[in-house]
Amino acid sequence: MYCDYFGFQEKPFNLTPNPRFIFLSQQHKEGFAHLLYGIRNRSGFIEIIGEVGTGKTTILRTLLNELDDDAYRLALIFNPSRSGPELLRSINREFGVSCQGPDETDHLEALNDFLLEENAAGRTVVLVIDEAQNLKPEVLEQVRLVSNLETEKDKLIQIILVGQPELGTMLERPELRQLSQRITVRYKLGPMDFQDTRTYVEHRLRVAGGNPSLISTGALKRVYRFSGGLPRLINVLCDRALLVAYTKEEKSISRAIVCEALKELRRDKKGTSGGRALITALVSALLVAGGLFLFWDKPSSRVVSTATASGQNPAPVPPPATEAAPSPRPVAQQPALEPAAVLQPDSAIEILRENLRAMEEKSSAVASFNGLAQLWKVREIADRKELELAKGLRAAAGKRRLRLASFQGGLDDLLRLDSPALLELTLPGTVGSRYLALSREAEGGWGIAPALAGRDVLTRGELETLWFGRALLPWKNFSDLPVITRPGTRGKGVARLQGFLGGLGYLQEKPSGVFDAATIAAVTRFQADRGVAQDGRVGPHTLMLLYQEDPRFDPPRLRSGMGEEGGVL
Repeated sequence: MYCDYFGFQEKPFNLTPNPRFIFLSQQHKEGFAHLLYGIRNRSGFIEIIGEVGTGKTTILRTLLNELDDDAYRLALIFNPSRSGPELLRSINREFGVSCQGPDETDHLEALNDFLLEENAAGRTVVLVIDEAQNLKPEVLEQVRLVSNLETEKDKLIQIILVGQPELGTMLERPELRQLSQRITVRYKLGPMDFQDTRTYVEHRLRVAGGNPSLISTGALKRVYRFSGGLPRLINVLCDRALLVAYTKEEKSISRAIVCEALKELRRDKKGTSGGRALITALVSALLVAGGLFLFWDKPSSRVVSTATASGQNPAPVPPPATEAAPSPRPVAQQPALEPAAVLQPDSAIEILRENLRAMEEKSSAVASFNGLAQLWKVREIADRKELELAKGLRAAAGKRRLRLASFQGGLDDLLRLDSPALLELTLPGTVGSRYLALSREAEGGWGIAPALAGRDVLTRGELETLWFGRALLPWKNFSDLPVITRPGTRGKGVARLQGFLGGLGYLQEKPSGVFDAATIAAVTRFQADRGVAQDGRVGPHTLMLLYQEDPRFDPPRLRSGMGEEGGVL
């Protein structure tokens, strides 16, 4: 109804699953990395827990696209059976294992033969049990027995238990301690924070062909407060907000529009208390859609689903957060991870990963730091012992009159800061982190150090595949400007900041030494001009951008090569 009005090619917040809209928040990326780590290390048991609507299905969908048909055999049991024998028969059916015998022992032996054949062929067998909180303790014991199928060297089957928090509670029971002790990889998936909520909404608007800035920051805060960061509830409210805006002939989504949409949703469920029953009903109704999402447009026949009803209702979602959303951190517009760029197996990516795995953590840290040392005209780290200190890279930077600002976000967020960075990489199956310097814009991509597989330039898609959003940004506080987060802060440093803002044309008043409303407004205008979150706070990222704007300084830029002139420090 509103698609033509807003210029959408399709509805951005449709409740029907669509792989084009897949989005991995920071938590989803970390959960996915845990899954890959457990599977590739043949850990045996993996547990993923999360409330209804937190995106467990998204992680599973990502996993299905990542695992190569030639190297893995994977099956998923959705809404598992009530009894142990029924579950065992379901597992065999999903793997295509035939068994004529009527007994449970016959089915177990048939499964064992299948697993041995797959192991001999060099394939890893993965079983995913979704909604595992619905399993009875005796059925979980049957799952443990299946995990006993192994050779002297390897586990023959990797089992992933996915469920709501009740699963974790159940596994704490004394009678299930043997199973719980075998779970070597655990991850608890929570709701998205405000930053990821904002990026999620903008991503869906962008994929649908619309303007990602259609919805205001105030509206996003109200969406976040209602949804608590749960993607499904975000979709429900945003879809209704677009409809309200259409009926009111508004071209953007304000906070008032979102509040009106929320009232309409609650009116749709008259007699409920504060809308909680509405939320529970919406999420419960969407559970089937979540299951279907796993198999949407999946070309491979290696995955099939079992939907044997458990007869149990999903646990209701907790009430939405009532606290006001926090001020957004620097996020801007992140196009998020496209399946084609990130999720498809790629031999070139595997070569890059193998090169990274072959490096030691400290060696990669030294090489990446040295890759940026020339840009900052500081001396390189010649001795790895410099990194033996507790603070590691930060201490080494400090000795060179540099600071390292922490960063977490998407690639577009990072590029908006326009500063060379030390990317922190987490590789499934590898202990510790690896580091890669992002040094400059180059033809066909972005310059890196150290070189990987003889390449010193990676494409955007390769970076998004390898990097999960954490980085350290070297910077120099040339004029000793202070970090200021609280209104009313006083001091000479505030006066220096005010003089700085005045020199850039953002503050007309004379420096007072007080971080007052006029100064906060000047900072906010500057942040808006640079396309970062407008929170009025002066943190390391804002200071970095301020120094980039002042002609007296010339810090290294990703898009403009060398920085200030001067000798090696």
